[in-house]
Amino acid sequence: MTSASPITHARVLRLAGPIILSNISVPLLGLSDTIIIGRIPDPAALGGVALGATIFNFAFWGFGFLRMGTTGLTAQALGARDAEAISAHLGRALLVALVIGCGLIALQWPIAVVAFGLLRGSSAVQTYGHEFFNVRIWSAPFTLINFALLGWFIGRQKAKTALGLQLFMNLLNIALNLIFVLALGWGVKGVAAGTVIAECAAALLGLYIAWRNVDLAHWTRARLLDAHEIARMIALNRDIMLRTFCLIFAFAFFTAQGARSGDVTLAANAVLGQFIAFSAFLLDAFCAATEALVGEAVGARNRTNLRRIVALSCLWAGLTAVALTLLLVGAGPALIDILTVSPDVREAARHYLPWAAAIPVLAVWCFLLDGIFIGATRSVEMRNAMAQALVIFLASWWVLVPPFGNHGLWAALTIFYVARSLTLLPFYGSIGRAAAPTYP
Repeated sequence: MTSASPITHARVLRLAGPIILSNISVPLLGLSDTIIIGRIPDPAALGGVALGATIFNFAFWGFGFLRMGTTGLTAQALGARDAEAISAHLGRALLVALVIGCGLIALQWPIAVVAFGLLRGSSAVQTYGHEFFNVRIWSAPFTLINFALLGWFIGRQKAKTALGLQLFMNLLNIALNLIFVLALGWGVKGVAAGTVIAECAAALLGLYIAWRNVDLAHWTRARLLDAHEIARMIALNRDIMLRTFCLIFAFAFFTAQGARSGDVTLAANAVLGQFIAFSAFLLDAFCAATEALVGEAVGARNRTNLRRIVALSCLWAGLTAVALTLLLVGAGPALIDILTVSPDVREAARHYLPWAAAIPVLAVWCFLLDGIFIGATRSVEMRNAMAQALVIFLASWWVLVPPFGNHGLWAALTIFYVARSLTLLPFYGSIGRAAAPTYP
């Protein structure tokens, strides 16, 4: 059992550093997919992958509580020095992941009908999107198992293990995409097949590592099916799931509205979306580090450490956000040219680049607040705040898109990020009270 240590700059960076490298590999995978599919002159191919990826963002990340909830619960058990609870939290998360993943495969036909009915693109985009979906869906159990494993390792502050698994999965995925798409000519199906194989391999490796580090004696039927703990997990996961569905709905809505503006606009938004994804995954590393450290502080009821964690995380995440914005301002046009060969898509993406460049410095605060609240397992506040932010986003879209078109759509997305921070911030005081020490 890892003992608590002082909260210093070095400790925050030791935890965030590997997660940064781990998270960077995720958008790099998205970038590689975009570059590979971008070699196809038809913008509909890129739009189809974007459409399919949006569906799986909704279908999979809607169950992101398997990562976030497991991190918070495990981190609090670590702070309370409860080894049995640490093991049991993983066992329950894996069971839930397996059941949901198999359920998604069983329901793939109605999911596809509803999803493609809502996310309308041209007939060519829809065709490519179906090709991607029909292969990618088979990774569902492995994707969700990876969520649970990643959350457990981060909650135990085993950031290097999480890094190793993510790098293994994403580098394997990139290699398989190059083989399947460029060498074998499988097109969109090749991108999806590479993802399925990589997710499966990473899940098996992660399970092996967990098996070597967990005490299976704690995985008794009574412990895993403990009514109180299951009720706590269900309540936490229900609220995080609703919060996550609100979040993903906003991004799916953004993609769908871009599709209504034509294939070129959809493809340009997809290219800029890779910049947003890169920034989000980088900033999310500080969110994940904050989750683990805040959870430990709440579990140990150490309010001094909690305040120190928040201060240091704000400093380093804020500096990182400024650097990202400057990078996109300076190198954005060149990066766009790398991602697509279509002259029309390049021109459109440059036109909307300032919005993508501004988002990191405006969005960093909602990432940090998410980490704080997840670590403290305050899911009700997260759910309510996200619902309010979604309403603000949709109202902004309704007002801004008619006069400003795709600029209005990007403005509404920017407002959404800011609203996420402003709606969650008023609840922050409750976290400090949760970490207050108790006295006999």
